[in-house]
Amino acid sequence: MTTENRARWLAFTILCLGSFMIVLDTTIVNVALPSIREDLGFTEASLAWVVNAYMLFFGGFLLLGGRLGDLYGHRRLFAAGIAVFTAASLAAGISSSQAILIAARAAQGLGGAIVSAAGLSLMMGLFTEPAERAKAMGVVGFISAGGGSVGVLLGGILTSIFGWHAVFMVNIPVGIAVYALSLRVVPATRPAALGTRLDIAGAITVTTSLMLAVYAIVNGNDAGWTSAQTLGLLGAAGVLLASFVVIESRVHDPLMPLDLFRRRNLATANVMGVLWAAAMFAWFFLSALYLQIVLQYEPLQVGLAFLPGNVIMAIFSVGISAKLVMRYGLQAPLTAGLGLAGLGLLLLVRAPIDGNYVVDVLPSMVLLGLGAGIAFNPMIIVAMSDVEPERSGLASGLVNTSFMMGGALGLALLASLAAARTGDALANGAPQIVALNDGYHAAFAIGAAFALGAAALAFKVLRVSSSANTHEDPNVESLAAAAD
Repeated sequence: MTTENRARWLAFTILCLGSFMIVLDTTIVNVALPSIREDLGFTEASLAWVVNAYMLFFGGFLLLGGRLGDLYGHRRLFAAGIAVFTAASLAAGISSSQAILIAARAAQGLGGAIVSAAGLSLMMGLFTEPAERAKAMGVVGFISAGGGSVGVLLGGILTSIFGWHAVFMVNIPVGIAVYALSLRVVPATRPAALGTRLDIAGAITVTTSLMLAVYAIVNGNDAGWTSAQTLGLLGAAGVLLASFVVIESRVHDPLMPLDLFRRRNLATANVMGVLWAAAMFAWFFLSALYLQIVLQYEPLQVGLAFLPGNVIMAIFSVGISAKLVMRYGLQAPLTAGLGLAGLGLLLLVRAPIDGNYVVDVLPSMVLLGLGAGIAFNPMIIVAMSDVEPERSGLASGLVNTSFMMGGALGLALLASLAAARTGDALANGAPQIVALNDGYHAAFAIGAAFALGAAALAFKVLRVSSSANTHEDPNVESLAAAAD
């Protein structure tokens, strides 16, 4: 390996470490949620904000983060994002109230969005040769799946030994190291869009709209679904979303070019991303609560319970998914993967209060791991299949944004649904543990419907090449190269 290649791969390693820290944080908190709830006095529905605050700001600022990198340089933005994320992790780790923790999680999401957007652009810039780029993207895919697996297990270990504060404090030494090394070994990039105007109005309106909608849903049970507060917030969210569409149709440099949504596959992939994310966060968030509250698992046991599904997800997303695409095309693996995930969630609908892990939980974990591992890469490729190569990065960013927003909105809806079902069961005289389990069952059922709905879209609406001509698609070829 030449000195130049060694330097590139060293820079890539630092960028991957930053990305890994961000991915880790999306799952490491889940195992600690029951402990956070007990210590800080969260309700069942408001606990979702520990995850939602992160997801909303992450998804809301992904596109803006990438645009800022174009304007001011991706390395500068990457380092700034790492600094924000690390400082927010410290604030979360020492927080002693609900408000401080949620604010810190929102700041983590903002930093994570900037790191993710700028980091991917830097990675793409490091490798321009197709084979090397495919290899690098294969590593990125492995980190995305493996980070979730490590996060669940590490969250269990840290919470069991040190308490929930440790799941945030672990980011601090890593963040400091990545910040310092990124300025030393990652090459600086020349801003690609000097003189271009920033769509601040678009970013503010779409993010505020989604935050108001999630807040209305999370508090719907307490305030009443037909109350002035709930309807007013949802109405304001709708007005802001409409304003965003108007702004994007008129601004010279839009945050989200609306013409992309005229592309059938991209639009469908975004809808599938929303449904799929809602289903996946039902799995991570509600399964952790079921295992810890209903089955009385310790945090470490919860982490180990998730491990088989996450390991399967990582293995399939790295290479097997690509081989399935080359053999059967895009549509069949995507439909099958989403369908398997839906079936896994359906199995959780019958999980009893005295459930056995091997019989009642493990089959769901295996199916969800298989489904996620098979479906993720084809979904990204489908989104880019009818978009020009020079806009493929934006198309991927749109799908990622839909995924993050779908997870936040879906989780808010499902947590509220579970709380409402639990309240009804308690009102009818059911014991506390039975009522809680009834609420989880209802949420798992809706989560399964989301995943199966995404599978139906993949089967009925998408228009993608058959297995006979997938070899002509450069995106599929790149995925196959990454698998090898």
